[in-house]
Formats: sequence, structure tokens, C-alpha cells
Amino acid sequence: MERVEKKLHRLKSNQILRDLCSETNFSVSHFVQPVFVNESIINNEEILGLKDNFVMSIEGSIKQIDSDIAKGVRNFLLFISPQKKSSKSFNLGFHQKVISSIKEEFKDDINLWTDVCLCSLTDHGHCCLFDNNQSIDLDNTLKEISNIALSYAEAGSDIIAPSDMMDGRTLSIRKTLDNKKFSMKPIVSYSTKFSSNFYGPFREAASSAPSFGDRKQYQLDYRSKSEAIRASIRCAEEGADMLMVKPGLTSIDLINEIREKTNLMVGSYQVSGEYAGLCLSEEKGLLNLNESLKETWHVMRRAGAQYIITYGARLAKEMGF
Repeated sequence: MERVEKKLHRLKSNQILRDLCSETNFSVSHFVQPVFVNESIINNEEILGLKDNFVMSIEGSIKQIDSDIAKGVRNFLLFISPQKKSSKSFNLGFHQKVISSIKEEFKDDINLWTDVCLCSLTDHGHCCLFDNNQSIDLDNTLKEISNIALSYAEAGSDIIAPSDMMDGRTLSIRKTLDNKKFSMKPIVSYSTKFSSNFYGPFREAASSAPSFGDRKQYQLDYRSKSEAIRASIRCAEEGADMLMVKPGLTSIDLINEIREKTNLMVGSYQVSGEYAGLCLSEEKGLLNLNESLKETWHVMRRAGAQYIITYGARLAKEMGF
């Protein structure tokens, strides 16, 4: 495995990132709020099961982020869905417009994380390209993913977050960014991402459900611990600056071991199915949403999570974080 030089100062480049990486406290600084932008959307559309989360237009997302900043949120994970999809070549004009519009509006007041994957771009909804035999075309997939990451960096994304789970994608992206003078852009890799039953609301929001088959040929088998740990070790060796486990609660046993084996910070993604379960249970009067969220977040932090991606990040400050 080819190793790349670690630049420790990538994670010290601004105050928001330094706060995120602080290890002796737990505050709203350690939360990341997902944001969904769809080219076909005019008015905000609430995401089924995810209370107070919406699929938005560019203008709607700017209003939402402005509101979230007032609630203490500074880190946002952006998911972008274009109107037209393809299986071969991709027009990233809308993506660049979304990223540049948000960064021009908020500048250094936020860190904008951008999810890098093909699933919302492809007409088949998979995270890769296929050859004529319907096998993964890894070389072309890595090329496209790396070009997408570069495009997002050029548009102003602060953090590149590859989620596709293709072999070698972190190294490919790191080389591409470094060769184009973006060596200071951190990569936060979805390094241990399982093929999970808990992604349903997200796939609707991101318009990324596969039209055939499933993603078990490239996402991790939730029955395999050793493979999950190896996946994160690989991303660390390929140049990731921080790592991630996903889904958060069903990966809770892996966080500390990954930290110990890689010596990198590891975050936890409280995915849409996990979050929706709490929201829908509150609707039925079965639990208190805020108190349940607080419990799950402290458990993730107790397990070693450096940061938490959650659809309730905008609630953290009012809950005392």
C-alpha cells in the first residue's frame, strides 16, 4: 500500500476545525449538520421521518444555514442532487454553484464539508461506474470520484468527505488534490461504512436509491469486524485526515479500536434511520426526543467519537452542549 505524507497542520487551518478537533471538551463545536440541496426543488420539502430536516433549493439552504449558525452550528455536511443524472459523464455546474454560493455567503463563519460520491449523480443510483459486464469499473470510478473532489475543492468546499467505499479512493483523491495545489484540504473519509438497513430516509432525501441490486459488493458486511477495521486502516494509510464509522450506534464497538490502530480522530454518523426511529417514537409518545438524542450523543462520545454527524446538530446548543 502506497503511503502519503501526513500534513498535521491541515487540521489546524482555522478556528472551527481546531474546535472540532479539541479532545478535552464536548460542545456544539463537535457536531456536524447535514444539508440537502436538490436542483429540482423550489420550496423546502420535509424529509420523511427526519423532523425539521428538509430538501432545499440553494436559497433555502442559505436561509437554513443562517438559522443554524445562530444556534451554534459551524460544521455542515452538504449533499447535492442534480436534476439530470447519467451513467457515464457528469455535469457538476449545479454542484459548483451550490458550494460557491454557500461559501460566498458565509465565508469563514462555517466549515463546509462536501460528500463525494456518485450515487446521486448516476442514473442507476450506485456509488460507482460499471463496465459492459456490469462489474465495477474501478479505474474509471476512481478517476471520476477524484475529479468530483477536485471540482468541489475548486468551488470552495472546506472538507472533502468521500463516502463511496471504493478501493483506493482516498489515495486517488489525495493525489489529485495535492497535484492541483489543494494539499491543505482535509479528507474526512467514510472509512468504515456498512451496508445497512438504516439509510432509508437519507436515500429519499439525496435521491440516491439504487435502481437495481444493492451496495453489498462495495459497502461493508455488518457481520465483519476485522474487515471494518482494515477499511479504516487503509484509508488512514492512503492519507485521510480523519475517519468515520457509519451507522453510528451499530458501529459503537469499533471507534476506540480504530483510533488506537490508526492514531487518527474517528467520528460517528448518526444516520437517518437511527435518527428517524427517535423522531417517530416521539410522535407516538414513546420517548422524549431531546433527552434520547442527548443519551445517544454522550454514548458515541463515551465510545471515542471525536465528532458526531447528526440531523439534530441544530438542537445541540439548546440542549446544553
